[in-house]
Amino acid sequence: MWNYQLYANDQALLKKFGKYSLIAGIIFAVIGILAIVYPLYAALATAAFVSWVMVLAGVVAGYFTFITDKKDWWGWLKAFVLIGVGLLILFYPISGVETVGLLLAIYLLLDGFGSFALASLRKPAKGWWLWTLNGIISILLAIIFLVSWPFVPAEMWLIGIYVGISLLVDGLVLIFLGTGAEKIAHDETNTN
Repeated sequence: MWNYQLYANDQALLKKFGKYSLIAGIIFAVIGILAIVYPLYAALATAAFVSWVMVLAGVVAGYFTFITDKKDWWGWLKAFVLIGVGLLILFYPISGVETVGLLLAIYLLLDGFGSFALASLRKPAKGWWLWTLNGIISILLAIIFLVSWPFVPAEMWLIGIYVGISLLVDGLVLIFLGTGAEKIAHDETNTN
């Protein structure tokens, strides 16, 4: 998805990648800026989003346990735990922010290492340093969060800032990649 050079032989796909990367990049950047400006609302929105995803995952797990093996108590346990934790985060969002904050720190660590992997794949090409910068920022944010955990007011502020910075940087990277893909598609069209 992120490596548009794989599509270099397909001009139509390259143009689509460029267009949709620009759109997604702008949306990510705007949401990131809003999260940075309003970090407490961003933290609560993140907690609510995670809680609904967990509830939905629990319902799906319960449904598949029901239709495949009604006696599978591990399947039922997984479904009830997902639904229970999701509802706890939803009904107690301040306490849920601690859980979401820890999950976010883990996500940021994974995002950072993933960004380093993408940077190594793109290193000869332009823009590899943006993925490296994204990885460094994600890992630094995760470390800062883990050091401040579980102080709730700091967590709420940090979650909003973390989500905002991560989305803003990802948005800028997507905008950069989208303009690069469109430039390559435009140059290839003009040379043919």
